[in-house]
Amino acid sequence: MFWSVTVAVRAQSSLLGGSVCLSVCLVLVRVWFWLRMFVLVEMVDTVRIPPWSFHRQLNDAIAEELNKKLANKVVYNVGLCICLYDITKLEDSYIFPGDGASHTKVHFRYVVFHPFLDAILVGKIKGCSAEGVHVSLGFFDDIIIPPESLQQPAKFDDAEQVWMWEYETDEGTHDLYMDQGEEIRFRVVDEVFIDTSPTGPSTEKEAPSAAGSTAPPAGVEDTTPQKKAPYTLIGSVSEPGLGLLSWWNS
Repeated sequence: MFWSVTVAVRAQSSLLGGSVCLSVCLVLVRVWFWLRMFVLVEMVDTVRIPPWSFHRQLNDAIAEELNKKLANKVVYNVGLCICLYDITKLEDSYIFPGDGASHTKVHFRYVVFHPFLDAILVGKIKGCSAEGVHVSLGFFDDIIIPPESLQQPAKFDDAEQVWMWEYETDEGTHDLYMDQGEEIRFRVVDEVFIDTSPTGPSTEKEAPSAAGSTAPPAGVEDTTPQKKAPYTLIGSVSEPGLGLLSWWNS
């Protein structure tokens, strides 16, 4: 894909002259940037097509079912599924007794968000907490930059709930705030996958709560497990050129 885009752009530049060199470079950089974020993953699954969809083309019905099942879902150790790219092979379809639907084994490729480690991405600050700076890409929000990976020295303002870089100059120290909504450039340094598949019921017997209340008694810490993100990216801005875009544009 990258090679074909490069050839097309080079051909266009040779026809139009040197005036398009800058736009050519921008196109290639943009293509390289997106290729660093998304990958094509080969998958195999058995797709069930209900009888009321038999009038449709098989490929269209299968594509819709695959996107219903996978789009915007995290596959463990694979990444965030975005959309179906293509179907490479269809095996024979079967209808089993007691089920009027058809079942087809499908080989396909899916577009998955899974940035390479050390990839440089640009997002927006979603918020700050003592755990670090939370970043969003718009379609993916589970990105965190821990305090030790910020530009140092860094300080957290409890009142404003914002991190700041204490930038030292010859004129003194200036506090550069990392406000919500600011664009930030960061490096992907790690990733964390958590298996959030449903588990069986707990074998421990729970004591009945008083008056039917589910809240913990006063003075007792709530031990209810918090919902965990199935896929988290760990970022870093502790390098020159990384951090808020406004820091380096001015």
